Amino acid sequence: MKLRVKFRKFGPIRFIGHLDVMRFFQKAIRRAGIDVAYTTGFSPHQIMSFAAPLGVGLCSNGEYMDIEVNSMESCQDILERLNRVSVPGIEVISVKILPEGAENAMASVAAASYTVRFREGKEPAADIEAALPGFLEREHIPITKKTKKGSREVDLKPGIFRLEWQSGAFFMLVDASSGGNIKPVQLLEALLAECGETLQENALSITREDVYTDIGTKDTPELVPLEDIGSPS
Repeated sequence: MKLRVKFRKFGPIRFIGHLDVMRFFQKAIRRAGIDVAYTTGFSPHQIMSFAAPLGVGLCSNGEYMDIEVNSMESCQDILERLNRVSVPGIEVISVKILPEGAENAMASVAAASYTVRFREGKEPAADIEAALPGFLEREHIPITKKTKKGSREVDLKPGIFRLEWQSGAFFMLVDASSGGNIKPVQLLEALLAECGETLQENALSITREDVYTDIGTKDTPELVPLEDIGSPS
């Protein structure tokens, strides 16, 4: 039976990298006494898959992990067991049973939503709220993206599904798929460049609000949170 676990990551634990989060959950599952399934072979390991790894230093209200169990009492029981053995900064907020044939968390990711604020004293001088409509009306928003193989030009525009400024914060929904992953920093660097400014170092406080999958068609996309794929019982 496959389960999708949604959890928060916040506080000082945000400085813990993805591999350490994975190791934490492996140990937490054992401490919680969950009847998790293991791979076969000479070096068995828990059957586990995470959605898009979160960058170090970012908080999140919507991280996802898929696990496979041999038996269970209920989703609520799994949630409570994991939270009893958790640490400050990691909180499980839902557990769902995945339908037969559902893609794993990593393969399902299509988009992610973020709340982004400027840290005190790091705010730009430009009126970014006034600049935003013109920025979004551009046909192309090219940036130079550095990769392990060098640099290449990428157009951010197709991957911006929502970008709003409200009450001193940006709310954005952007492409997070393996083929077009957009980071909030890249988007705000491009917006500030439009205003003739550069983004200061460590200027942003970023919270990932949720991760989405696309259940629509090629012509009519429909983004829903990964949490919506599954049943609570």
